[in-house]
Amino acid sequence: MANVRGFNIPEDLHYDVKNHVWAKVLEDGTVKIGLDDVGQTLAKKILFVRIRKPGTKVPKGKALAVLESAKWTGPVPSPLSGEIVAVNEEIKKKPKLINEDPYGDGWIIILKPEKLKEDLKTLVTGEEALKAQEKDILERGIKKE
Repeated sequence: MANVRGFNIPEDLHYDVKNHVWAKVLEDGTVKIGLDDVGQTLAKKILFVRIRKPGTKVPKGKALAVLESAKWTGPVPSPLSGEIVAVNEEIKKKPKLINEDPYGDGWIIILKPEKLKEDLKTLVTGEEALKAQEKDILERGIKKE
């Protein structure tokens, strides 16, 4: 896992850097999605999570969940189009898992993608993701607390 200006950024994930959402293609072809370390830092302590139900079709860019913290409420846009096949019930009970472990126990949903190859082309991974994250962090003046 790489460290970019104090933020943990796994190089093997695909990122929508603008929205600070990550995607990991699983062995069965589904995609696990969550908020990245920068996103959880910007949100601050997450107090409540509303997640769309399994079976819901979500177009790329539309909200798959809504997060609430003491000072912010906002959507988590889907980095891919597809159907939600699983949600992380644990983060409904313990939303701070997103803050504590954004790439592990803090994942949000699993999606069955409609246009995986096409949608992945719009995301960044590896060295390209690290550079894009650093650029965004610097441009927006984001600091790890």
